Amino acid sequence: MKSRLVLALLLTAIAVGCTTLSDTYDRWFGGRPAAKPAPLVPIQPTAQPHIVWRGEVGPAERSVFFPAVTGKLVYAAGAAGQIVGFEAGTGKVVTRLNAGQRLSGGVGASGSFVLVGTGKGEVLAFDASGKQLWKAQLSGEVLAPPAVEGTLVVARAGDGRLYGLDAADGKQRWVYQRTTPPLSLRNYSGVVVDRGAVFAGFPGGRLVALAAANGNVGWDSVVALPKGATELERVADVIGLPVVDGDRVCAVAYQGRAACFDTQSGTTVWARDMSSIAGMDADHRAAYITDEKNAVVALDRANGASLWRQDKLAGRNVTAPLAFGRFVIVGDLEGYVHLISREDGSFAARIATDGSAIGAPPAALDANTFVVQTRNGGVFAIAVQ
Repeated sequence: MKSRLVLALLLTAIAVGCTTLSDTYDRWFGGRPAAKPAPLVPIQPTAQPHIVWRGEVGPAERSVFFPAVTGKLVYAAGAAGQIVGFEAGTGKVVTRLNAGQRLSGGVGASGSFVLVGTGKGEVLAFDASGKQLWKAQLSGEVLAPPAVEGTLVVARAGDGRLYGLDAADGKQRWVYQRTTPPLSLRNYSGVVVDRGAVFAGFPGGRLVALAAANGNVGWDSVVALPKGATELERVADVIGLPVVDGDRVCAVAYQGRAACFDTQSGTTVWARDMSSIAGMDADHRAAYITDEKNAVVALDRANGASLWRQDKLAGRNVTAPLAFGRFVIVGDLEGYVHLISREDGSFAARIATDGSAIGAPPAALDANTFVVQTRNGGVFAIAVQ
């Protein structure tokens, strides 16, 4: 696994003179995995997941599309430009849009509009009827779903810049940029906007909190410090979305650490050596991380102490986890969804989708149902009993 990532980085360095970009998520959407996927171990199910509904939106191809849940709707997009809104409870198609061009990232959504991104660096906003409301030009391809809160849209360009856009017309309110290292991972994760602050992870192992109103830096903290003699060894990028919960925000880095910080000051609460190329989630009890070896790990939310480790998914290109009631849920490269016990890390159940890779982490619809999107464009709502 790691050897393929290093090869991708080396090829990028040769091709573009050590700028950025290595497709971390090629592990989901590229050729065969570097290591043979571990066989699925027999389990004694303690839960009963079932597919409530299934929809289709078109293949993701080499992008990673995150389904967006807003109110009673689920939006999903495909690389060819199709955007579909499903009724969360039934899967009935209530909106079908066509962006008119190829898409590279999405979906972001609020109650009144839908946001997607293109490889040309455009953020496109549509209303529920399919009318394009506005288009904003960024400085690089848009790989991550734009985030929406109130009258603000925050979008991330492929070069690392963050843009604060007016939700009404797409006009730029502010832009934040920082120096990036010579090599970094190609990351499809965006930002979190919460209670007037924007939280974003960056190459070089930094986690930053910005004022949503004007983009000013509130704090800039270290998740991981780059180490090693070569640029490849020194890649230490924050991966996945930061997890914000009350007075704490947590993040994890490739070849670095998992760490939690005070949301107001950025002071480190705890940190643990950890490496991930998928990301993390958390609940009131624990932080859950998919590490670079595809093990799902639980750390005590209060102090970072190890709680359990599920290592039977090696080579299966496991997604970032979703903390979901009594379970931690992940998807894999063969379209399986795995339910892991929150208490001890044992397998509680698994369910198949369409056989193609699940790239983005599962997203909760309600207390009993979550949704996943596959590489082939299947959108599956799965309930747990």
